[in-house]
Amino acid sequence: MRILVAPDSFKESLTAVEAAAFIAEGIRRVLPTAEVISIPLSDGGEGLLDTLVAGTAGRYIITEVTGPLGEKVSARLGVLGDERTAVIEMAEASGLALIPHERRNPMETATYGTGELIRTALDLGYRRLIVGIGGSATNDGGAGMARALGVKLLDGRGEPITPGAEGLLKLESIDMSTADPRLREAEILVAGDVTNPLCGPNGASYVYGPQKGATPEMLPLMDQALANLARVIKRDLNLEVAELRGAGAAGGLGAGLVAFAGGRLCRGLDVVFEILGFEARLASGIDLVITGEGQINNQSLFGKVPVGVARVAKKYHLPVIALVGSIALGADRIQEAGIDAVMSITPGPLSLKESMTRAGELLADAAARALRLVLVGQLLPGVRDK
Repeated sequence: MRILVAPDSFKESLTAVEAAAFIAEGIRRVLPTAEVISIPLSDGGEGLLDTLVAGTAGRYIITEVTGPLGEKVSARLGVLGDERTAVIEMAEASGLALIPHERRNPMETATYGTGELIRTALDLGYRRLIVGIGGSATNDGGAGMARALGVKLLDGRGEPITPGAEGLLKLESIDMSTADPRLREAEILVAGDVTNPLCGPNGASYVYGPQKGATPEMLPLMDQALANLARVIKRDLNLEVAELRGAGAAGGLGAGLVAFAGGRLCRGLDVVFEILGFEARLASGIDLVITGEGQINNQSLFGKVPVGVARVAKKYHLPVIALVGSIALGADRIQEAGIDAVMSITPGPLSLKESMTRAGELLADAAARALRLVLVGQLLPGVRDK
């Protein structure tokens, strides 16, 4: 039996690479002779860097950049196996995980370090860049990133604005004349997993601000700041980003990469599928597909890994099982999207903390249970002879 294992990460528990390894372990307990083809995936959010580096036999470059609150942090830059494409994950430099809960404040956090990673890639000679925008601590519309790349963002007195969303409230003009000229030579693919616009009730601030530490009082100010950024971009750069699909990703970094770096917003999972040759692997004689993620819910229908995997697998009439940390209300439409069975990895009443601590063990056990059920199904009358 040839089984393709293609999970996303289990947020704050397992990377996609780790998840794939545990699923493979569970499969081999039951069927040691199975050929397991592991393709860890990412939808463009956290984990994109590891997914693409591992999937192309690439390598990492470690550098020091500016963190979201101005401190120095160590960050990784990826180089794909083709040795011509650099991969940047904004969370490495500007991610929420870099800030303790008590210090999270999206009015002050900035994406300067993400800009430094882009600049480092350009310094190293790379002109094809993939930037994954997920897991951000920021809501500055990519203003910090722009400053790191030489763009001048000025207030009414012609002075540079302060970092973070707070500075955007005073933005009056944008000067691109000092922007890094190498950006014009670069192809920048912006890989994201959300489709939110920049502003409004479905925009970056109101939807994602609270998880970044925003108080209810901050939210209208943050939204106003991004609306002001969109206004100045439209006037000075002749670009409309306010309603651009995906512009609100990573606190508006999607909009900033389009406006300041000439980036092109892409569905992250499609980028990953193309680079890893995912469809060709599915078409190579697979018998079963196992995918997974931390939680499956009604949002999984919109560009998340398990549904994306099922969408491609169904072209080849392949059965798809999703192993997940939890199954949320509203997930009943998943079968309609091509996933044949969903199984929670939790075997009984467990606290969230325990489930996350034991995620690898639970995932391997669930994979073994799932495969036993598949083998039982093959013994059923009417199935065995098909």
